[in-house]
Amino acid sequence: MNDELHFETLAIRSGHERTNEQEHSEAIFPTSSFVFNSAAEAAAKFAGDQPGNIYARMTNPTVAYFQERLATLEGGEACVATSSGMSAILAVVLALLKTGDHIVCSRSVFGTTTVLFNNYIEKFGIDVSFVDLTDLDQWRAAVGSNTRLLFAETPSNPLTEIVDIKELADIAHNNDALLAIDNCFCTPALQRPLSLGADLVIHSATKYLDGQGRCLGGAVVGGEELVAKEVAGVLRSGGMVMSPFNAWVFHKGLETLGLRMRAHCENASKLAQWLSAHPKVSKVYYPGLENHPQHDLAKRQQSGFGGIVSFEVIGGREACWHVVDSTKMISITANLGDAKSTITHPASTTHGRLSDEQRAESGISDNLLRVSVGLETFEDIRDDLARGLA
Repeated sequence: MNDELHFETLAIRSGHERTNEQEHSEAIFPTSSFVFNSAAEAAAKFAGDQPGNIYARMTNPTVAYFQERLATLEGGEACVATSSGMSAILAVVLALLKTGDHIVCSRSVFGTTTVLFNNYIEKFGIDVSFVDLTDLDQWRAAVGSNTRLLFAETPSNPLTEIVDIKELADIAHNNDALLAIDNCFCTPALQRPLSLGADLVIHSATKYLDGQGRCLGGAVVGGEELVAKEVAGVLRSGGMVMSPFNAWVFHKGLETLGLRMRAHCENASKLAQWLSAHPKVSKVYYPGLENHPQHDLAKRQQSGFGGIVSFEVIGGREACWHVVDSTKMISITANLGDAKSTITHPASTTHGRLSDEQRAESGISDNLLRVSVGLETFEDIRDDLARGLA
């Protein structure tokens, strides 16, 4: 039936098997364990000979609802839900890599992702090389005989750079490596990396999948063998699982994902155009602008340009902080993907733990601001920013 339905319908109708209570809205199962009818049934389930729930660290019906729905929307065979977006990345690395392996990662990733790879993953003898996201020759040059994973965000955080997923998938597969794409900014409503050749899709469900800034969570989507067996095995032993309540929130959030992403895109496009004409703004980063370096690629690869707009303010850090502090409605927070518009100064927050050299290599300057454009009336968002830019 799923093949016959459209995205918005699947976002509402998939991933729910009614219980005997015949509930219309999906139920929450806030339980740590599950009971068995007999010792033999318990033994069979623990041995994997009989399907069924054992313990919430392994499976939970509410979490399973969310996993099934997100896998359906991404076009994947399986999904595992995690406690956060960062734990989703960690679970992939722990599941699929070992000492002596090598990761090639874009420099244009969330600052904490860089810290995770540099400060912690390398402790396990896994080498990490960083390259420019959009320079495919750098990706090719960085791949070695021990490369097992290519990792990229597209669009990137916070400069909204975009890489050709099909080309990057070819580079990975020609070298017996896997490609993982962080699809946080677009979500499956705007981009489906698996259909473009990626092996894994990673989400911070905290962002747009929720859409209202209520819960922490992450997810990994991909093939049955990689995700349902390997990555799920790490969660079963490692314990970085999603809570049933958070899964229920994310599951319900997916019902309005398509509507919300279209509205985010509309507001962000208007804001990017307004900022582009502002005399106090020296540069705007938004894939929907025709002067964005990957505008044509974004049109081919995505069905929308997203809700993140970054821009450089004339006057450096002091001017940026003035814009931030002058807002009265927009929330000063590093989170994104919320119905509420948010603003942050990446160099001193999300990318603050990077060295000056790392920030420079990633294009994170002191005069850069990032706005996650929310669902308020556009004129109110514009006027709130205009105050500090006046």
